[in-house]
Amino acid sequence: MKQMALDMGLAASPSLNSFLPGPNREAFEHLRLWVSHTARSPVPTYLWGEHGSGKTHLLKAVAQHIQAQGGQFGWLDCTSAQSPEFNPAWEVLLLDDVQHYSAVAQHTAFNWFVNAASAGANRQPWVLAAGTLPPQDLPLREDLRTRLGWGHVFHLQLLDDAQRRDVLLSHAQALGMHLGNDLLDYLLSRFSR
Repeated sequence: MKQMALDMGLAASPSLNSFLPGPNREAFEHLRLWVSHTARSPVPTYLWGEHGSGKTHLLKAVAQHIQAQGGQFGWLDCTSAQSPEFNPAWEVLLLDDVQHYSAVAQHTAFNWFVNAASAGANRQPWVLAAGTLPPQDLPLREDLRTRLGWGHVFHLQLLDDAQRRDVLLSHAQALGMHLGNDLLDYLLSRFSR
């Protein structure tokens, strides 16, 4: 007998609607304005904070939104096997975990910045980047580090336990599940935050 895996669809794509901003409302509203086309500025945005503060979720949510609108984006993180060439059709350049970029990834990110700046005011893609350190402390080449820090910079804070409980409840409800208080207490006390 062969056992078959049942795809229950538990991996929901990150979206802005599924993000609980908590103490990060200012950064969240900045991103919502940008994706709504009401405040599309070419000034880069850099998000920084501890692991688990929602940086990658927000970058993936912007990517999902752009893709749903029929647009294109460039994605670069420390696990990217190849460094893709800049594409002038990209609406946004998404740079994740910049503190771990190799010399090749740093070169690619800088190249994307230069190409984005020379694309012209009507087609200039937005740069949205994230890392665990503030821009001035990033172990990157100087020209890339200063470009990441010259625009909007937001320090994302971790959610407290009550807010984490709300995130778990809303995610479970979106999946049609009910989580009791005992299970929530267990999850919050036993698993990584």
